[in-house]
Amino acid sequence: MNPYRIVVADDRFNGNYEQEREALSGLEYEFVVCREDMPPQEFLSIAQEADALLVNLRPIPEETISHLRRCRIISRYGIGVDNVDVEAATAAGIWVSNVPDYGIEEVSDHAAALLLACARLIMVKDRGIRVGKWNHTAGLKAFRLHGKVLGIVGYGRIARAFHRKMKGFGFARTLVYDPYIPSEEISRAGGEAADLFTLLREADYISIHAPLTKETRHLIGEREIGMMKPTAVIVNTSRGAIIDQQALQRALEEHRILGAGLDVFEEEPLPKDSPLRDLENVVLSDHSAYYSEESLVDLKRKAALNVKETLLKGRPLYPVNNPGS
Repeated sequence: MNPYRIVVADDRFNGNYEQEREALSGLEYEFVVCREDMPPQEFLSIAQEADALLVNLRPIPEETISHLRRCRIISRYGIGVDNVDVEAATAAGIWVSNVPDYGIEEVSDHAAALLLACARLIMVKDRGIRVGKWNHTAGLKAFRLHGKVLGIVGYGRIARAFHRKMKGFGFARTLVYDPYIPSEEISRAGGEAADLFTLLREADYISIHAPLTKETRHLIGEREIGMMKPTAVIVNTSRGAIIDQQALQRALEEHRILGAGLDVFEEEPLPKDSPLRDLENVVLSDHSAYYSEESLVDLKRKAALNVKETLLKGRPLYPVNNPGS
């Protein structure tokens, strides 16, 4: 029997695949790692004979999937699978998998950190002190969290961990928008189910935790941002395209909202000429909310186990689709 061909679509781990190789022990395989900047056609020439793809951020559209001659699984390093055409994979008989239970503590911590950094003007103060200023906030205002209204958009595992952690700050109410979660379940967790417009109008601090789908792309646009309080802060650790970035940028420039904490962007890396880089009322991080040394081990091991289980047993540990249905 020929060895399985396992292809890493984009080398975000700088050649470090110790956890994957350990998880794949017992398989006879060749392991091929593609550069992040590898052109699509060069990547396709390597991937077309793959039995499995391990994918980080490289787009895997229908065109790519149509050229995969023997692929049995596309295993995504992460929770979201918006860069993979799941419908095309299903039609082609290819499993798509993710790692839904990793990074929950890390991303919820990061969302809380961004919210607090915005609320307490941490980055403005840090930058000011470094250039010799003192008691300087660039005209921005800070408001307490206690007694205010927290809004959570999306209520999956990460959002619930974030909610649990934020309870200690004494918010008067927590509004939750998630049309797929029963209101009774939200109430049992200490939240109030709300429609999106109510949440945007009433919340002082808003954290985005929804997946990126056709329904959630630009869920927060010009009209929605216009509903927010001028003292509101919005945080996004989910996917950049859930917020219309240009509309948000304009609102920040015109001080129509107080601030934003962003770990994700519509275009990544964030372009060097992006106006967001120059705004005092936004805190930026580089799509790294998922990261800790512990979460990285979980991610890499489980993504590889999805591959191993599929090649040996015909089904991944964490399926996103069901190509046999």
